[in-house]
Amino acid sequence: MSPLVLTLAGLWNSGPQHWQTHWEARHPDWSRAPHREWQAPDRDEWVTELDRAIAACPRPPVLAAHSLACALVAHWAASGSPHRIAGAFLVAPSDVEAPSYPQGTTGFAPMPLQALPFPSLVLASGDDPYVSVARAQAFASAWGSDFTLIGDAGHINGDAGYGPWPQGERMLLEFCAAHQH
Repeated sequence: MSPLVLTLAGLWNSGPQHWQTHWEARHPDWSRAPHREWQAPDRDEWVTELDRAIAACPRPPVLAAHSLACALVAHWAASGSPHRIAGAFLVAPSDVEAPSYPQGTTGFAPMPLQALPFPSLVLASGDDPYVSVARAQAFASAWGSDFTLIGDAGHINGDAGYGPWPQGERMLLEFCAAHQH
């Protein structure tokens, strides 16, 4: 059975050069969770939208989240939803409490630090402008996530050269194989 993946784009959505967009094109059964307001998202609205997207899946998906969507996953996990996921692949979690974090979002701070009730993996970069390595490690530790530092990779997005990103795709497929049955 092929893995069921729900991609969760970050603030401003993931453009045509982003790894999420490339992976969705390569895996037609993977889909991006819809969201109404990419420019100025409201946490409560987005958590509700994510919950609906998970409920619509035929089996518990793996969430492949980038940037602000990593905080979204943690907020969703704390929401008390009855729906289940197989795990979360959390790439470049933005630190919503950092001075570098863009303005315009509502309800994401403080960063949720409750343990996640599902398997998770945090991937971080050594030179991400939106999260320090120490904070990314702290998030992973609090969430009970495995942690992988992939080197200096900026924000691990299209602008940083992470378009097709075959290494990341392999890591996600391995994560799915270990956690989605």
